Amino acid sequence: MRISVLLVMLLLPLPTLASECVILLHGLARTASSMNKMEARFLQENFTVANIDYPSRKHTIDKLATLAIEQGLEICKAQSASAIHFVTHSLGGILVRYYLSKYTIDNLGRTVMLAPPNSGSEIIDNIGRMPGFKLINGPASLQLGTGTQSVPRSLGPANFEAGIIAGTCSINLFLSLLIPGKDDGKVSLASAHLENEKDFLSLSVAHPFIMKNKKVIDNAVHFVKFGKFIDVPK
Repeated sequence: MRISVLLVMLLLPLPTLASECVILLHGLARTASSMNKMEARFLQENFTVANIDYPSRKHTIDKLATLAIEQGLEICKAQSASAIHFVTHSLGGILVRYYLSKYTIDNLGRTVMLAPPNSGSEIIDNIGRMPGFKLINGPASLQLGTGTQSVPRSLGPANFEAGIIAGTCSINLFLSLLIPGKDDGKVSLASAHLENEKDFLSLSVAHPFIMKNKKVIDNAVHFVKFGKFIDVPK
């Protein structure tokens, strides 16, 4: 009798353990491939990953937020994720802030924001009205300034557990001249901060490459797991 019961138990499928899920959101004018290194690392850490490719240059922030985030949520929920985290680059972080200002997410975990223009970018203020800018960068780009039309400035403090990694190295000295203080070539160090942030880290990396930097990736994984960064904030 004991042998037959044991055989039945061995033949039954093992229960699937619900894994934690990470939604990756790239920045403006980028694609999901820009987050491939981040995706690979989280997969190595046994997370389910939804690396979302969304048309960042085709819609306004409100439409992009719903489109991108709900696509990610569907993937995570299909895997019965026990927790849902976000790792975002630039515009991607503003999409998360916008979405969470309107909706709640069950089992919401932590969010790592890479180079987010949380108070807008002076770049948009200075060159957003140049001929062809909107055509090339799309309507969401014009919502990322620091003026009265700034979406980031309208969203208020973080109502989620946020860790922010900002860059302090620029590969575009012209654009950096338009930004006060330290910057990553697109976003100032000061603008990356967000009221109610849980942790903040600045590293010597430029805006276009921050999501591929090994130290950034290490810290992103650590924050998602433990709610704090490895490195000492600078």
